[in-house]
Amino acid sequence: MEDHEIFKNITVLSLEQATVLPYLTYRFTLDGANVIRMEHPVYGDPNRRVGENRLNEDRMYTYFLAINCNKKAITLDLGTPEGQEIFKKLMIELKVDIFATNQLPRNYKKLGVDYESVKAIKEDIIWVGLTGFGPESNEAAYDPILQARGGLMELTGDKDGPPYVLGVPLPDMGASEHAYGLIMKALFKKAMTKEGSRIDVSMFQSTVSWLTVPITQTKSFHKTITRRGNTHEFFAPVSVYKTKDGYAYIAVGNDIQWERMLKISGFESLGKPEYARNEGRIKDVDNLNKVIEGGTQNYTTEELIKVFTNATIPISKVNTLEEVIEDPYVKGEILSSTDEKTGAIIYLAPPPFTNNYIKSMNRKLKFPPRFGEHNEEIYRKTLGYSSEKLSEFKTKGVI
Repeated sequence: MEDHEIFKNITVLSLEQATVLPYLTYRFTLDGANVIRMEHPVYGDPNRRVGENRLNEDRMYTYFLAINCNKKAITLDLGTPEGQEIFKKLMIELKVDIFATNQLPRNYKKLGVDYESVKAIKEDIIWVGLTGFGPESNEAAYDPILQARGGLMELTGDKDGPPYVLGVPLPDMGASEHAYGLIMKALFKKAMTKEGSRIDVSMFQSTVSWLTVPITQTKSFHKTITRRGNTHEFFAPVSVYKTKDGYAYIAVGNDIQWERMLKISGFESLGKPEYARNEGRIKDVDNLNKVIEGGTQNYTTEELIKVFTNATIPISKVNTLEEVIEDPYVKGEILSSTDEKTGAIIYLAPPPFTNNYIKSMNRKLKFPPRFGEHNEEIYRKTLGYSSEKLSEFKTKGVI
């Protein structure tokens, strides 16, 4: 079996909305798994109406498009007896390997998607519940709330300024990645033992787990860790510095790199004994950075990058997103998807790894599904319901 075929027989059924679970299941589509997203027939995924309506089509707004390619979409009201029966048939007929939900835990039993109920339908199911604060809590949680409560905002922003949210939703996407790893472990367990698993991921716990150094420093050594702008708590010089025509970020990670920096024209005066070690540079970081910026302003950004790169010292221009997209390491990895209905093309971020499945598709993904787009295919062709029965279900609001 080729690497890109490993997940071709893995089916994921996901009662999903917002970002954290859709991103997780999108990651599985990038592996070649079959993903069916399930939504309420009236309310659907609220993110379908977030962003701009560039396609002039309801429930296909731009924010939704980024992490829903390669999926199929069905609608189903699990709060009805008919919906429950259809759900059981879906689990069995689709041979679902992974069932996932980011509903509040209080809704699990009401909708029949709690672990025990789903396991009763399919004994070896890998069940995944993504929640804000764990399966015992029904507290609502959105990414910026978790950033605020989880300490990320306290660590982000200028030294003497207010806290800021991150530019990307780390609690959402971080919890997705943690769940992805746990599912891989569950799939291995299933392959070895034929047994399923229950996986509960708390987005809050996931968020706090990234605070490795801050928590150790705070709890063990009573050190106050807070935001420092563009500088680093433990390394210097690390910051953004002005150039003749813009800015560059320099990150000196060790004393050897520091010694190389002292040989660059304009920085020789920094060769003081007290700066020889990182600890000494940290102690006088404000004055150190002022002197460094006096030197960087004698170079254009391009000139500065050239001399620092030649000295093997990490440096970068602070790129715009347009410039990131054109980076030679990114440009060839950008994914795309073309809508057969309108001809619209969307471009997507590259996967986090060299992916044989995506390469096998020439980095072209299926367009994000319309609301309930695959009802006919899955309910009639796979489950065997007649057109008349589907019309009845639709009239009753079951699908």
